[in-house]
Amino acid sequence: MVNLLASAAEAAKPTVDAVSKAVTTGSILDPIDWVVIGIFFTIVLGIGIVASRTAGKNTSEFFLGGRGMPWWLLGVSMVACTFSCDTPNLVTDLVRKEGVAGNWKWWAFLITGMVTVFIYAQLWRRSKVMTDLEFYELRYSGKPAAFLRGFRSLYLGVLFNCLIMGSVTLAAIKIGGVMLGIPPFETVLYASIFVVIYATLGGIKGVIWADFFQYSIAMGGAVYAAYVACSQPEVGGLSGLFSNPAVADKLAIFPDFQDPNSWIPLLLIPVAVQWWAAWYPGAEPGGGGYVAQRMLAAKDEKNAIGATLFFNFMHYAMRPWPWIIVALASLVVYPDIASMKEAFPGVDPTYVQDDIAYPAMLSKLSPGFLGLVVASLIAAYMSTIGTHLNWGSSYAVNDFYKRFVKPKASEKELVRVGRICTVLLMLISGTLALTILQNAKQAFDMLILAGAGSGAIYLLRWFWWRINAWSEIIAMFVTTIAAVMFSFVIEDKALDWKVSETFTLVGGSMKFLLTVGITTVTWIVTTLVTKPESTETLRRFYKFCHPGGPGWRKVVKDARAEGIEIDVKDYAGSAWKMPIQMLCIFFGAVAIYCSLFSVGCFVYSSRKLVLAGGLGYSGWGYILGGIALVSVFILFKCFGKLGAESNKEEDAARE
Repeated sequence: MVNLLASAAEAAKPTVDAVSKAVTTGSILDPIDWVVIGIFFTIVLGIGIVASRTAGKNTSEFFLGGRGMPWWLLGVSMVACTFSCDTPNLVTDLVRKEGVAGNWKWWAFLITGMVTVFIYAQLWRRSKVMTDLEFYELRYSGKPAAFLRGFRSLYLGVLFNCLIMGSVTLAAIKIGGVMLGIPPFETVLYASIFVVIYATLGGIKGVIWADFFQYSIAMGGAVYAAYVACSQPEVGGLSGLFSNPAVADKLAIFPDFQDPNSWIPLLLIPVAVQWWAAWYPGAEPGGGGYVAQRMLAAKDEKNAIGATLFFNFMHYAMRPWPWIIVALASLVVYPDIASMKEAFPGVDPTYVQDDIAYPAMLSKLSPGFLGLVVASLIAAYMSTIGTHLNWGSSYAVNDFYKRFVKPKASEKELVRVGRICTVLLMLISGTLALTILQNAKQAFDMLILAGAGSGAIYLLRWFWWRINAWSEIIAMFVTTIAAVMFSFVIEDKALDWKVSETFTLVGGSMKFLLTVGITTVTWIVTTLVTKPESTETLRRFYKFCHPGGPGWRKVVKDARAEGIEIDVKDYAGSAWKMPIQMLCIFFGAVAIYCSLFSVGCFVYSSRKLVLAGGLGYSGWGYILGGIALVSVFILFKCFGKLGAESNKEEDAARE
């Protein structure tokens, strides 16, 4: 065993002239690396071919896998999709600029995730819609509902979706430039051709099964990349990394609470406002997008809940630290952008930003292992792009083409149109990556701002009868106009607000808060001054989805006064489960956050520091791990009381 480990460690040592090889030959890959990558492509393509046997039957198979997918497979697929090749680049960008604490900008979305798991997953599954946009004509009525569904099918399915895929493709461009020596256009061309082939062949079922295969490769590659990063002579292992002056001010998991310029934008705003106010792909308030698509593809409510719970645990608790370690190590090896430009002169200087440090660190891997890690990044890219292509085309087909262009189109025609849309979406996203986007954080900030203020509607529309289609229409237009103005017209510095002598709320944070405030006030006023949805629509929605709660009391009361009973009890006999759901949300968040911090403490354990209570990092790692286990135990006790319905039971209740 000792000899085996020694051999593995020797094999893991990076080649001395990897960078110089990239400069002279254009690629740092050896033949063995290409063999590994070729095997990966063959397996993924084979999965798509096998899945294609059933994917073309109808739109339910192509977009939802026949609504029969188990929780574990859907959960892995969600994790794989968010394991995009741009995510480690984004984490690297955040860590290099703002330290480990900068990750709170996306860690805060765990609250959104827990709310989706325990409140909205079962509601989405009950709705039985094909896409989350079809929900609009279930919840609302008339021309405003039809307009909202049609417009958002293009607004989200094309504009937003292509911006997301553009940011992912941008990461592929940087990986291709650093590791393969391929120019940007060629990278986009090669990546697009293969991912379009496999996404159009197998539909969502092919994507999900490929995700299952790709996730293990991607996660293994990330862990190994962190190991190699720490093995660099300049880094000197974890102990050497954490004692290096280059990372001394980047290690804190929480921002400095003595400095409001640090903790307010990095922690307070994300935790207090961002999680409920901003629409962000994969963390939509109330669920939505490809997360809703996965929930709608589940066998039943329990599988929908299980899938989203598993996704949130893996996404927030298990994945961040390998990326963070590589990001910290990159500060030692490549302390600034100039050092990366010097190391990779063949890469277009436009793309050399802080986020390119992640693929730059991967250039240190040895042959064979390098091919495996490159395959893992390709896997991450294909998983995300495949999901977004299928999701975006489902909007274009189900919510635009079928609804407004050709309602009587056959199932085979709809699948064919879906495949054509897949190609077009890939072309648009590739163009964005080549012409507009420059780094991962730029795309992240644009997406956060473009959805700011609308999030509360997606949470409340299930539980407040008064919200109508105009609420969402006005919110969508106001937040879009505000985002365009703040992104392209008003400079950040113009909005800097000096709150006190020691604290200035910078323009970036002000843009987000102003957009949230303007949008929220506008849609609330719109809701109150416009007519509510028709009585028939409200009663049909309530009886079908059964959200319960005081926000629907008037609708239920009026129906009973007319001798109509719409408040049908579910099989567990409880119409309003919000108190137990809130407990589940609390203990779920505690369990995952404590798991995240426990792993971090063990990673930091080589730092011989005494923390609160006289314990070191290891001691706190065990304590936080214990709290996480206790929280999980309580969580499952509470979850058992929810009594999620099976499909047969919920169908019977609605009939």
